[in-house]
This record gives sequence, structure tokens and C-alpha cells, in this order.
Amino acid sequence: MKFTTPLIATSALAAGVLLALAAPLAASAHVTVTPDATGAGAYTVLTFSTAHGCEGSATTKMAIDIPENITSVSPTVNPGWTVEKIDVDLATPIDDGHGNEITTRVGQITYAAMTPLPDGFRDTFALGLQLPADAEGETLEFPVLQTCEVGETNWNETTVDGEDEPALPAPFVTVAAATGDAHGHSDGDTDAETVATHDDAADATAASADDALARVLGAGGLVVGAVGIVLAVVARRKTSA
Repeated sequence: MKFTTPLIATSALAAGVLLALAAPLAASAHVTVTPDATGAGAYTVLTFSTAHGCEGSATTKMAIDIPENITSVSPTVNPGWTVEKIDVDLATPIDDGHGNEITTRVGQITYAAMTPLPDGFRDTFALGLQLPADAEGETLEFPVLQTCEVGETNWNETTVDGEDEPALPAPFVTVAAATGDAHGHSDGDTDAETVATHDDAADATAASADDALARVLGAGGLVVGAVGIVLAVVARRKTSA
């Protein structure tokens, strides 16, 4: 009977440690996207985030597909990565509103790592763009192909309301009602350069979203661990007596 309480205490302590360590893994389960504005026609900065590789392998490239109804994208330069805009032809040329004909659009943005990003380390990739003015209520998907030193992961599966989340969900943005003026400017923003000043805020929001679950699980782990320590101390005193 003398060994029962120490055994329980040790188990509780181990469970707490495992729960605390599991927190960051749970929080970084997917590639996510955080917009700093979602109104139809609004200029926004979309911040994509990843904190894991392909089954433990370091990440070497992130290729982000752009929806067909978005024609122009301004990727943020990310230290340690090279960035490239890949254009594709439009099926039907469109007018840019200033009398010019647009025949191509940005179909993909790729970030290539100068030094592979190790598994378990977080990085973000910010894209400035204008949401379609006629897309209120639509869900815009941004599939991401994550290439690693060994293998790749294609985050391209559609998330459907009311159904279980797919194993490899594509990052997406749901477009809300317009909140700006007739030109699609949101909250006083007047152009893509102005929106770019919100990069820091977008990064902070993305970090908060990624870490929310980690905080909850981490706190739970600390509580369980603390209980284990108390039980261990009490058991040792009883044994000594």
C-alpha cells in the first residue's frame, strides 16, 4: 500500500507533462489563413501560417493557389524565403476599370526556403489583395502545397459546414458584407499599400489563433502536473513517517 500513492502521483505528473507537450502539436495541426478584413470588395492582408513539416521533415516550399476571381496579389517579402508570382491566362479578358484590358492573373504565389524550416518551428506568409466585390457570402479557398525535404502535403480539401473537418483542409476565407465605400475600400483604407501597413496586426492575430488551443491544453497540463507534485510530496512524508 505504501507504493500506491507515489504511483498515482507519478502517473499524474507524467500525464501533465505529456498534455503540456501535446499542446503546441495540437495547435499547429493545419496550415491556416487569417484575414485582417473580410468585407466584399475590401483590400485585405491574408496571413498564412504553418508550424510543422511533412511527418517531421523540414519545409522547403509553400505554394499558395489563388482563386480565379482574384486577379492581383502583392506578396509580402519574407526574410529567409524567395517569393515568386506565377501568372496564368484568363479565359476571358476583363477590364480593370481604367480602360485597360487584363489578360492574365496571379494564379499562384510560391515561397521557397533559403534554409529549410524545421518541423515544429512557425512561420507566416502574408498576401495583400482585394476581395471580389460580388463575393458576399462566398467561401474562397486558397489550397496550399507544402513541399518538404522528404515528401509533401497538399492542403486542398474543402471544408463543408455541418460535416467533419477533412484531414487536409484548404485554408479559406468567408467573404462578409461590404463595409467600405463604392470602391471597396474598407475601414478607411484607400489602396493596397495602405493595407500592407496592417501586416504586423495580421501576424499577431494569426499567432493568437494558432496558440489559443495550446494555451488551454498547456494550462490543463500544468494543473495536472501540480496535482502530481502535491501527491508525491504527501506520499514521501507518509513514507518517511
